[in-house]
Amino acid sequence: MPRLLPADCLNEIFECLEDDKITLHSCLLVNRLYCEIAVRILWRNVWNFKYNLQYISRVSSSIIGTLISCLPKESKELLHKNGIFIVARTQKSPFFNYPSFCKVLSIHKIDQIIQYTLETQQSINNLRSMNYIKYLFSQEIFKMFMNQISSLKSLDYYSEESKNIQNIMIIYFPGAENCLTYLTELNCSSDVYPEFFYQISQLCHNIKSITIDFEDVISDGLIELISLQKNLKNLKLISNNYGGTENFTSSLTKSSLTLTRLIIMQYHIPLTFISVFKNLQELVLSFDYRDSFYDFNVLQYISFPHLKVLKFLFAIPRIDILIKFLEINGKNLTEFHVGDHDNSLNLAVAKFCPSIKILFTLFKENELETLKTILNNCQYLENIKIWCGDDYLNDKELLNVLVNHSPKYFHELGIFYCSINKSSIILPKELDEFFMNWKNRLTQESISLTIYKNFDGIGLDANLENMEIINKYMKMGLIAKFTTKEYDYFEY
Repeated sequence: MPRLLPADCLNEIFECLEDDKITLHSCLLVNRLYCEIAVRILWRNVWNFKYNLQYISRVSSSIIGTLISCLPKESKELLHKNGIFIVARTQKSPFFNYPSFCKVLSIHKIDQIIQYTLETQQSINNLRSMNYIKYLFSQEIFKMFMNQISSLKSLDYYSEESKNIQNIMIIYFPGAENCLTYLTELNCSSDVYPEFFYQISQLCHNIKSITIDFEDVISDGLIELISLQKNLKNLKLISNNYGGTENFTSSLTKSSLTLTRLIIMQYHIPLTFISVFKNLQELVLSFDYRDSFYDFNVLQYISFPHLKVLKFLFAIPRIDILIKFLEINGKNLTEFHVGDHDNSLNLAVAKFCPSIKILFTLFKENELETLKTILNNCQYLENIKIWCGDDYLNDKELLNVLVNHSPKYFHELGIFYCSINKSSIILPKELDEFFMNWKNRLTQESISLTIYKNFDGIGLDANLENMEIINKYMKMGLIAKFTTKEYDYFEY
């Protein structure tokens, strides 16, 4: 009889599969031990499935069927009394109390699943009847969650992704206080009806992470919720709208000492409010145009003594202003990401950022000397991501510089191929020579290599001989890890 892995080992393995719902679901079918461990991880955030429409349809039916089977008797009777007859996945009692495993609730995804179920299983022609039935159905589902989840960790509520979400007063359901009091993460739209925010404001004062997608309306309830938080550490703001955020940003002043991570995406959010967050450790700004940084000049003289991570995913502020910012705040930076090119900025990194460990920046094909300067000055550098092809660096020249100039801690390289010309990609002989030279380095540090393919799917792995060389050095242990990824601007 084959020996089974211990439960704690299986748990660690299944934790790595949390985002792969298909594989994780298949683990349920192996044996009872696998099922008991995998089911808790699967249902922790069961709403996080990202597959084709056919798969989503099947999963939606499966989830709602399981939830119906878990409803208490009085809820089922109430639904039947109101003419709501939805076929459950099974008529038998469920093997587990699935709702109790949930640590993440997504209100809009639950709404979508219920909407889909009613449209496919109910013969309802009257819109009012449909809305009323959905209200009753949603109420019983959320009542069950509030009663069964001992301590919810994350709550998602995006209004634009649902069809007329009903105003369900979840805080008044039995068990809601235990369920919501220790909520640590909230992801929401700014225009969710105010009563929702007022409700959770009564219980949730220790939310650590909030993501807000700004719509045309910013709920007063959201502003109150923000102002009541005692330990807000992570904040992500997404806005495509002009103005209207002043009242909101003023509500953040109470979090001026606790906030350590701030991400702002898209446009039209004034940046001057950032100056109050003296304990920021990570700042990420993602704007398409340099004009969006019109008030960044206010920040150039502000000291953020704890700032370690600074990222500009697309456009960057005016160069002289950004360089001044680095002069004041670059000393403690360990990670810097810039999605635009400027040689003087790269030289400023070499001058003002000696502690950098992770760097993403752009070099033109004639700027190898600037790369050498960074490698020589930034002696703690461990990881660099660089574009190759077109007007940017040649990959062969890049690898030669890394062999001869990279500091002793360096061990991770990412190459973004932007060229559509296959001839610009390193030849097998040249690649082999790089690894041989790397092997002879004094540090004997193995290297991890990530290839980001261009829009045509071209990278050095397109050459079979290159892959044979990579496999050879992986077996030797010289390559610790080799990965290929699709081109993605938003990786951060």
